[in-house]
Amino acid sequence: MLRFNEPEFLSQMASAVALRPQIEELVDRLVDEGFDNLYLVGAGGTYAQMWPYEHLARRSSTLPVRAAIAAELIASGDASLGSRSVAIFTSVSGTTDDSIRAIDYCKSKGVYTIGFTGYADSPIAQKVDVALISEPKTWPFDMQMLLFMGRLLSRRGEFDGYEKFADEFANAPQVFLEVAKQAEPVAEAFAEAHKDTDYHFLVGGGNLWGFTYLYSMCILEEMQWLRTTRVHSAEFFHGSLELLEEDTSVIIFQGEDETRALTDRVEAFAKRISKDVTVFDTRDYPLTGISPEFRGLLAPIVLDTVMGRVSKHLERVRDHSLDLRRYYRVMDY
Repeated sequence: MLRFNEPEFLSQMASAVALRPQIEELVDRLVDEGFDNLYLVGAGGTYAQMWPYEHLARRSSTLPVRAAIAAELIASGDASLGSRSVAIFTSVSGTTDDSIRAIDYCKSKGVYTIGFTGYADSPIAQKVDVALISEPKTWPFDMQMLLFMGRLLSRRGEFDGYEKFADEFANAPQVFLEVAKQAEPVAEAFAEAHKDTDYHFLVGGGNLWGFTYLYSMCILEEMQWLRTTRVHSAEFFHGSLELLEEDTSVIIFQGEDETRALTDRVEAFAKRISKDVTVFDTRDYPLTGISPEFRGLLAPIVLDTVMGRVSKHLERVRDHSLDLRRYYRVMDY
């Protein structure tokens, strides 16, 4: 596979799922001690990556759970944030400035803070009340968030299948390695067909809306300097559909939760207008060893793995490094 380090991929993912005992011990202590609400705080991609777990809580739990943008949380505050609150932060490097400042803000309010990162000596790991450390550069954080939220819902009597799910999830490294291998020819074909495409229209819903936002903003825009529009599948028919033309590249992310029908409706309409509609559907991947009832929970990781291969092929055909930036962490702002 193009620019794919298989041992590193397996090792990083294994390091995340290996945090299960620590995550469960932490969740059990929090539940036993009691807390009133949970904040999932991030910036950019780590903010978007929190949305599936806010969505999971909304549909499954009575616990107030909010995904929050770090900088906005500091600027606007939140009346419910206080000493009975818990806040989770994620950062690959552990150095994200907005998140560091948000940790300080939360701690000033008496909030109990948790950090997931790959560097024990990073500012975020040093500032939070408890840091759970994976291998360096481990991404995405969905593995840790699924285990945290799954255990939390289980302890609250809102997820009866957690133990079965977590046992099956231990095989995640091999499961997603197979996803990457299966996606490779699909990714290569997409990149070759779109090497000169300068605008993409992305659609997703349910627990894939966060990934849709992330891939649009953090990958295609930030890493490839391409123009995009991103629309939630439930909102597609309320404005942005007017941008579709016959040659518009439409990328649809399709998952397996209860919102699938909303995205099906978008796909059917988009194909009436555009001759360039690409659907990345998690149903196309077998996820060997994962029970059918849990497949929907894994959709963000499936698509992250698939589109990770697309990104590498876009980097190649466009001769544009995914690491190249003009402004982000280059200029002061």
